[in-house]
Amino acid sequence: MKRLRFLLLPWVFAALGGCALLVPKLAPPGLAIVNVRVRRADFWEQRLDVRIRVRNPNSVSLPVRNVQYALDIEGRRFATGTCAQGFTVPAHGTAEFDTEVTANMTGALLTVLARGRGQPVQYRLIGKVELSHGWLRSLPFDERGAFRLQ
Repeated sequence: MKRLRFLLLPWVFAALGGCALLVPKLAPPGLAIVNVRVRRADFWEQRLDVRIRVRNPNSVSLPVRNVQYALDIEGRRFATGTCAQGFTVPAHGTAEFDTEVTANMTGALLTVLARGRGQPVQYRLIGKVELSHGWLRSLPFDERGAFRLQ
């Protein structure tokens, strides 16, 4: 019996290693802010419409269930949010989604408003894309860029 276990052990490890080959190695998607528009703003609260582009560098489509993100502007946390509307990003393609961001008066927003419309604003978008099916269910992202307030 001991000898049988000893002989089966390499087969078990080989089978487990084979399972690892079945799980796809997906590269993280790239996210970028396409457009930011002020919906409503007063001293206490600001509502912004944000359009985000998701770029899929993989050879398989990404069935996105939701996107959870945090948005930093000019080095300060501005807002967090979730896009709970599902969509699919085609293989080596892009898709866009709209989300509404609500923020309280923050130093980051004051910086943006002081610059005025049309001036570049630096941002960092971090979070994860959760997939609706497949072996891998979550892909992290951390992107930096600039947008112009409209």
